[in-house]
Amino acid sequence: MALRSSSSSPIATAIFSFPCSVPVLFLALTSLISTLSLTFFFLFSRPHTQFIPRTAHLQSHNSIKVFVADLSRSFNYGLLDKYWSSYIPDARISSDSDRQITSTHLPKNLKFPPYPENPLIKQYSAEYWILGDLMTPDYLRTGSFAQRVYDVDEADVVFVPFFATLSAELQLGTAKGAFNKKVGNEDYERQREVVDLVRKTPAWKRSGGRDHVFVLTDPVAMWHVRAEIAPAILLVVDFGGWYRLDSKSSNGSSPDRIQHTQVSLLKDVIVPYTHLLPRLHLSEDQRRLMLLYFKGAKHRHRGGVVREKLWDLLVNEPGVIMEEGFPNATGREQSIRGMRTSEFCLHPAGDTPTSCRLFDAVQSLCIPVIVSDNIELPFEGMVDYSEFSVFVAVNDALRPNWLVGYLRSLSKEQKDKYRQNMSRIQPIFKYDNGYPGGIGPIPSDGAVNHIWQKVHQKLPTIKEAIVRENRKPPGASIPLRCHCT
Repeated sequence: MALRSSSSSPIATAIFSFPCSVPVLFLALTSLISTLSLTFFFLFSRPHTQFIPRTAHLQSHNSIKVFVADLSRSFNYGLLDKYWSSYIPDARISSDSDRQITSTHLPKNLKFPPYPENPLIKQYSAEYWILGDLMTPDYLRTGSFAQRVYDVDEADVVFVPFFATLSAELQLGTAKGAFNKKVGNEDYERQREVVDLVRKTPAWKRSGGRDHVFVLTDPVAMWHVRAEIAPAILLVVDFGGWYRLDSKSSNGSSPDRIQHTQVSLLKDVIVPYTHLLPRLHLSEDQRRLMLLYFKGAKHRHRGGVVREKLWDLLVNEPGVIMEEGFPNATGREQSIRGMRTSEFCLHPAGDTPTSCRLFDAVQSLCIPVIVSDNIELPFEGMVDYSEFSVFVAVNDALRPNWLVGYLRSLSKEQKDKYRQNMSRIQPIFKYDNGYPGGIGPIPSDGAVNHIWQKVHQKLPTIKEAIVRENRKPPGASIPLRCHCT
């Protein structure tokens, strides 16, 4: 006779029915392990959401309040519609990646079309990424230093959403001969309309435009109306395009010369070019066999005369590569290879003191050799360029054999230190947030946030200038002064 329990307690059932309970126990044990695993995961993992309180604090207590001026879409994203719908291959470069984009039937009626991949335009794309951040829904902007406000009276600054670079490039691409003229110049018509609209607003009249922000990364952007917007905060890649408009004038006597009083480090912000080459991480860096690399046009105007002299001095030096060209679709791989296999990358002036070449070098961990006596650089005060760049006076660089000898004298330890420092600041020069149309969260340590932080630093001086201007009696004449440095 089989033994029977007088009770059906759970313990008895578990003991005497063991063969039938293995699946139950297995499932229970599996469930327990899963629960414990999830518990430990949430306790010890570090998801991005842990940083939300910090960024929220940054935005509410340490941010700049930005009002976006009310301009028609035709002055920004509408210009991109125009670019893609009337696309014409750019004769300035041998291969144009934008042709491939249009050939894949870019969807029509996109609210936020892509910015051109044409490197001659893309290098100036700061206007696109800055506006994209401001157009992103507020709940996605917890990492943005710029806090968008919708009442102009609450704003620290007024951002003017005009794609001035794209407007200029559209004109240069369709009717370059009309660019210096006003008649038959669609870019001038857009410039004129934007300035007239903005200057009529109470916000402009209240501040004289001093708290308005324009993005003028292309040296020819807003060419015809610069004197009218000079009081505003100008985001420029350098001041080179502001001092002489006539590239054929070498003695500074051109009637088109822009006064130094129109640009100033006290109010304006130097911003980086958009780099065209991908980032090389320090862990991916390999042995560099060449000493010095340069890729670009030999013949330039104005300060670019130094480039021609350097070219002639260096072109036959062992370990030095001097290549004509631009990192477009055909030269991109060549540029990547050259910058990643060379210890140093030469950065002489061209039409203006800076170029995107500097920021391509940083992304390639190629130590920049900056040959200039008067260059202005982005985010100085936040970034110490001497920690990862070599600065050379023009006179020294033009001495035969001097530059190559100096670069060869730098120790491996010095060069390694330069590259380590460079790897830490690579993200600072990045605009692209990886989202279609630029609409989405931006890198908190990227270029857009650093631009707004620099504008924020200038607010006390700008507000003081507004107060001083407003208390002047009618008819008072105050001489312009140069505040370039």
